[in-house]
Amino acid sequence: MENTETFALELSGITKRFGGIYANKNASLEVKKGEIHALVGENGAGKSTLMKILYGMYRPDSGEIKVNGNAVTLKSPKDAIDLKIGMVHQHFMLVRTLTVTENVILGEEPVKNGFLTDYARAKAEIKHLIEKFNLILDPDALVAA
Repeated sequence: MENTETFALELSGITKRFGGIYANKNASLEVKKGEIHALVGENGAGKSTLMKILYGMYRPDSGEIKVNGNAVTLKSPKDAIDLKIGMVHQHFMLVRTLTVTENVILGEEPVKNGFLTDYARAKAEIKHLIEKFNLILDPDALVAA
């Protein structure tokens, strides 16, 4: 009997090399809707690399990614986010030379012809979120401070 179940997420035969070193070699993962999985392994086993591939931060050298049965190509984290794939990073991934606001909008900043179009609106939205969640943050503060 053929398995016709559609997985919410499938990674099949994912291979990623950095130079001559394999970070992932023919890795596969299937996740049904509502399931929770844990990737467990030693340091250097390729767990973070596989998740960065799923989040569009790295491109696999080979293999296939499917979301709800449809093959996808993830060229950036925005592609992953558009497919409702999120990632909580193990380590902070902030740009220390940017402000709180700039870090939050990075990759989603309102631009036209390569120029930021409405920084004031973006900053106001960030300030609203800071107040809504009772955070003690200055939207203009440098992350490095």
